[in-house]
Amino acid sequence: MKKTILITGATDGIGFETVKKLASEGHTLLLHGRSEAKLQQTKGAIEAQFPEVELDAFLADLSDLEQVVAFADQIKAKYTSIDVLINNAGVYKVPNAMTEKGLDVRFVVNTLAPYVLTKALLPLMGTAGRVVNLSSAAQAPVKLEALKGDLLMSDSDAYAQSKLAITMWSFQLADALGSDATAIIAVNPASFLGSKMVKQAYGADGKDLGIGADILTRAALSDEFAKGTGRYFDNDIGVWAQPHPDALNSGKNDALVKAMDELLDQFGVQVA
Repeated sequence: MKKTILITGATDGIGFETVKKLASEGHTLLLHGRSEAKLQQTKGAIEAQFPEVELDAFLADLSDLEQVVAFADQIKAKYTSIDVLINNAGVYKVPNAMTEKGLDVRFVVNTLAPYVLTKALLPLMGTAGRVVNLSSAAQAPVKLEALKGDLLMSDSDAYAQSKLAITMWSFQLADALGSDATAIIAVNPASFLGSKMVKQAYGADGKDLGIGADILTRAALSDEFAKGTGRYFDNDIGVWAQPHPDALNSGKNDALVKAMDELLDQFGVQVA
């Protein structure tokens, strides 16, 4: 059955490879990018290879939460329903670690933006819908002062904390929604895949991006993930696994989400 799938960070890396795989199966694809030129290039490439596939494109800089809200509003204005949201976009090494509003850009893009987008689009997703959140094998205890922009960290520390944070809110939201609702699934697509992020961070080519595209496609569509809400899939070992212990602590998850909600409220971002 053809699905309507929104994927962020669709213009390169794992995102682009996933788009190609999903397009080959005939799904309707909503592509997100932060560069107009790359977004149109991606759309054109997919249209040329898969002319029958329905495509739409949305431009937004996920480091700007106002643009995230506007992005969600555009989706809601054009679509009455979507089946899958893949929160793939992420950053590791950045030229400026702080946004204009004083927040850590790694937390904004990797943690807060997908949270805002997910909460905004949940009304468009039914009980069979899925949200696939990209986690990582790199997970470190979250310092709330770092989330709030009060502690400057290295790229590796910020990345690991932001990836545990998205895993934690995935578990918290899944628990809040219950089993008869949109599934919220955290996935480590595999370590050291050959994305731009890995090349920037480690100066290495990395492994085949198709490994990540395959698992994201499975997470979005396969029956094995249908009951995966509130769980973590580790593609380094190819099975459902335990995340960092903090993500299994409901008290810590609740405290993180409370801090996120308060921070978003402080900046006037609605996440209802």
